[in-house]
Amino acid sequence: MAIIKVSLPDQMKEWVERQSVDGRYANASDYLRDLIRADQKRQAAFSTLQSAITEGVESGPAEEFDPEFRRSLR
Repeated sequence: MAIIKVSLPDQMKEWVERQSVDGRYANASDYLRDLIRADQKRQAAFSTLQSAITEGVESGPAEEFDPEFRRSLR
């Protein structure tokens, strides 16, 4: 496992340390790993959304919505 050194203001350091005191995390490293995993998940979701938007834009002009056609699909 790699080690990384991070500098935090005192207020943030105290916040991180309190997360393990509250019992949700075993230590500061567990808390930071959880934050990174959540950010990775958020970035992946954003990439998926961006890909869908790009696909929609590149698919050409929109067609007029036909509510009768939708009803016929039911």
